[in-house]
Amino acid sequence: METNRQKKIGNLLQKDLVDILQGEVRKNGISNLIISISKVSVTSDLSIAKVYMSVFPSDKGEEILEAVRSNTPLIKHDLSQRVKSQLRKVPNLIFYIDDSLDRIDLIDKELKGENNPIKNPELLDKRKKS
Repeated sequence: METNRQKKIGNLLQKDLVDILQGEVRKNGISNLIISISKVSVTSDLSIAKVYMSVFPSDKGEEILEAVRSNTPLIKHDLSQRVKSQLRKVPNLIFYIDDSLDRIDLIDKELKGENNPIKNPELLDKRKKS
């Protein structure tokens, strides 16, 4: 369970990381791309921050994740400049794709019956356990 300090640092990092990543998207003139930070989890010793990103459109997720991971030192430097008055040391950033929105969409489709195996028997093969 996260302490209040971990939650506050996570929220602080989340807000600043959104500004940094969205600023880079705007600065490079990339259109039709939205990057948001859904959650930042900080370890108890405040040395590592796990950053969960949502990317829209989701088919560009892996490409964006690789680009962000390759630029992690620059992102950490920008972040340190923003939070230098609040934190002594910026945690190491580890980025992940948050695909919870895709899973929610899939569950909605299942509940609405769009993937109904009675109407579409071809779906039964996918549902069989091996």
